[in-house]
Amino acid sequence: MTHSSRPLLIAALAAVLAGSSGCESNALPVARPGIPAPVTADLGSTLGQPLDAALLEPPHSIFHIGPGDRLEVETMGDTASRATVTVGPDGKIYFDILPGIDVWGLTLAEASDRIALEFKKFVRERPAVTVTLRSAASQQVWVLGRLNNPGAYAIDGPKSLLDLVVEAGGLGVNTPVGGLGSEDADLSRSFLIRDGHMVPVDFQRLLHEGDLSQNVYLQAGDFVYVPPFRSSQVHVLGAVLQPRSERMAGSLTVIEAIALAGGTVPQACLANVAILRGSLAHPQIAIVAVNLVLVGKAPDVRLEPGDIVYVPYTPERILERYVTLILDTFVRTVGVNEGAYMVSSKSKPVSVGVNLSP
Repeated sequence: MTHSSRPLLIAALAAVLAGSSGCESNALPVARPGIPAPVTADLGSTLGQPLDAALLEPPHSIFHIGPGDRLEVETMGDTASRATVTVGPDGKIYFDILPGIDVWGLTLAEASDRIALEFKKFVRERPAVTVTLRSAASQQVWVLGRLNNPGAYAIDGPKSLLDLVVEAGGLGVNTPVGGLGSEDADLSRSFLIRDGHMVPVDFQRLLHEGDLSQNVYLQAGDFVYVPPFRSSQVHVLGAVLQPRSERMAGSLTVIEAIALAGGTVPQACLANVAILRGSLAHPQIAIVAVNLVLVGKAPDVRLEPGDIVYVPYTPERILERYVTLILDTFVRTVGVNEGAYMVSSKSKPVSVGVNLSP
């Protein structure tokens, strides 16, 4: 595809999205005999989401205490009183002669004031109390996938994505017997989730090219996933009965992939089925009118390994919004399943097939 034809293709795709009014559904779509032979997807580049410059600045939020945090408490002027306490599941700490003090949700300064106030009940003068954070188990980020030490890591101060990857031991390496090690991480499909949405970080640029313009600062609750290479999988999501990842064995088309996912739900909009291909940071998209394929008025479309097939619930008229919706659905589905597998390898896959608004 030439660069000059891309704007026309994007305009055509946008027109398809804007012009769709009706949606037809089929419980189990199976293409009728005699339709045209499957064709290659006519892909158009998307305008990648810009990375908010504020994400590259250390956060200024104040730390709030939570269960599991380790605090060092001391009555000023009395070094013998210094003690390290752990915030219990109920948010309370126990220090000196004091009963349980609820510090859950307080800042360190507020916790100091509360402890001093409790001391006032037992002594004449209110003492000065210092509270220092020693470890922040309540503020964590998850990093899973092809790293040497995946797991949950505490956020006890400003920490960037690159800091986290280093702390997790770096990218995993696959070393065959008697051979040289090779990196087994698929950076083009790596992602960061925050508050249920994908943060548009280009992991390839950050970890392979050293581009620090992609080195965002993390927040508690962030989820980072670096997948292994799984070049034979196709992902079917959205308004299908069984959203799933399907391993390709030979050729596979859009209609066949939807059928393998159990068909569509009654609310499915078959006129705007999307194929998303390539890097999550810079995906390409093709719109397939599956409703026309089913009646022989349009050819089916061949898929490639790694494709994401998304069946929408309603027509999406803005291309960029549609891409964001697909990416958020994909990363949330992968994140839920990988997190569950981390807790228990016996966990069954969970499907996120709802229409998530960006």
